[in-house]
Amino acid sequence: MSAVMEDDDSRPLLSSEQTGESYSIRGSTDSPDFKAKRPFHVEPRNIVGDDPQERVSAEAAILNSRVHYYSRLTASSDRLLSPPNHVIPRQEELYIYSPLGTAFKVKGSDHSSKNPSIITIFAIWNTMMGTSILSIPWGIKQAGFTLGILILIFTGLLMLYCCYIALKSPKAIQELAGLIFYFGKFGKWSSLFFSMVSLIGAMVVYWVLMSNFLYNTGQFIYNYAHNVNMSDSEFGTNGSDKVICPYPNTVPGGNHTMRTLFIGDSGNGTSDGSSFQHWWSKTNTIPLYLIVMLLPLLCFRSAAFFARFTFLGTISVVYLIVLVTIKAVHLGFHLEFHWFYTNQFYVAEFRLLFPQFTGVLTLAFFIHNCIITLMKNNRHQENNVRDLSVAYLLVGLTYLYVGVLIFAAFPSPPLSKDCIEPNFLDNFPTSDVMVFVARTFLLFQMITVYPLLGYLVRVQMMGQIFGNHYPSFLHVLVLNILIVGAGVLMATFYPNIGSIIRFSGATCGLALVFVFPALIHMISLRRQGLLRWPSAVFHSFLILLGMANMLAQFFMDGLTSFHRLRLRISQVGQAPGSSATEKGGTYSNRSHPTPKVQLRFPTARHGSTTGRLSLLR
Repeated sequence: MSAVMEDDDSRPLLSSEQTGESYSIRGSTDSPDFKAKRPFHVEPRNIVGDDPQERVSAEAAILNSRVHYYSRLTASSDRLLSPPNHVIPRQEELYIYSPLGTAFKVKGSDHSSKNPSIITIFAIWNTMMGTSILSIPWGIKQAGFTLGILILIFTGLLMLYCCYIALKSPKAIQELAGLIFYFGKFGKWSSLFFSMVSLIGAMVVYWVLMSNFLYNTGQFIYNYAHNVNMSDSEFGTNGSDKVICPYPNTVPGGNHTMRTLFIGDSGNGTSDGSSFQHWWSKTNTIPLYLIVMLLPLLCFRSAAFFARFTFLGTISVVYLIVLVTIKAVHLGFHLEFHWFYTNQFYVAEFRLLFPQFTGVLTLAFFIHNCIITLMKNNRHQENNVRDLSVAYLLVGLTYLYVGVLIFAAFPSPPLSKDCIEPNFLDNFPTSDVMVFVARTFLLFQMITVYPLLGYLVRVQMMGQIFGNHYPSFLHVLVLNILIVGAGVLMATFYPNIGSIIRFSGATCGLALVFVFPALIHMISLRRQGLLRWPSAVFHSFLILLGMANMLAQFFMDGLTSFHRLRLRISQVGQAPGSSATEKGGTYSNRSHPTPKVQLRFPTARHGSTTGRLSLLR
């Protein structure tokens, strides 16, 4: 009787004989052995791995029990009732169980390709370091020195938190582009729209900068070959470390001048020079010359070749940091603190134009649409939050270092801090060798990155509209012509990268930084029954901040026009012949061979009307 019971215990609950099917039909043996390949059952014990031993999770134990349950239904060699896919654990949850009561975690085949934390951190840093770094000093000038530093720190922390909740979004979302899972067609098309705003906005900025860098590079080569000295025709300081003010009559946000001042028939004054300036114009001809070079590159089916040059971005940023350090050492610090009003050479510490800086920073800290993919390659997933925080800290310190040094070292007097350009390299003359090297590096880097951005635009747009990344050469050509046309128009009629960056950053940031991550987080908490009113109020406030950031960009132009009018009125009432010396300045000579530090804190200023209005400057 006991023998019969033992046979019954070892016999599967379901057999192929009962169904009339033999496994021979399925391509296996015809005489299954019920004990030969059946996995033995081991109660959950300890995991043996590189780290100290830890208990097997309850989820892994349940999955193990399910697999054993299915193995009991039929013989181990019979696939009639093999475990379905949803029962099989994921690769990272597989364990090899030992008769000794231990379990070894199975490492994936791609484990060796995972990156350590240090590589992940610098990958995030390198991805975020873009053209926005050139506009950070201008943004600090627009907000005011003190307020600009505070805004940079606050915006960095805010963007870090929004990136954190995007990283912690449900696993069903592969990226923020997968918002269709929650918002249907609205999420699908709105995600595409805002992604296009960020990508095409970046491509437009690249076109403006490439026109700028190509123009200055060609101008440097021409001047060197023809022994042309343009220093006398440029408004700026004297000395070996010359700093210029390209648009000395402009006001905050007013550097929309379409023609370069003091170009004319400079240098030797010959007709040859005039002909060169006619055919080598930053806004009239250079944007068109770039079409011949870049439009064919955009039509490549694959962008793998250009991806090999992404390391140039790191080299360019490192060189910019070195350049800024050397210039700051040579120029010294020139700071004077006026908390709520502006004088001839210094801007107020707190200015109403600060939303322009928040728009720039939204794009400068933007990585939310690809952070999940970057973090998937991190070897230690449990350190994702720490590595993300360290990466944001490095990015913030880099922006702070460049912005503060350029603003502080800008020679005021004789130049006004309002002369700081949206591209701070424009404040250095064409003849500056170190700046020439920086422009050449950045030009070559942008030529290699521009096709990559175009490839991303094509993949997302064509894939969503036509279901094919490369539907035909004609489709791709038309799309590329539209993208290039947008860049040419902006480089010709509105070459202000500061305004382009702040508008595109605030627009795409509204959806991909503030709205979608906050909504996903609240929906996820609500489905788990964990959403509480303080969390709902806080994340709703984040959405309102994003909306305010975008709407404020449109009011800045009106505020700038109003300030221009007030500045002209104040200049009419200003006594002629006023100088830095008359205002208590210590800068009596335009040349500055030795570094100088000016830190002054004026206690009061006569004229309450001017004091009230100068907050706008």
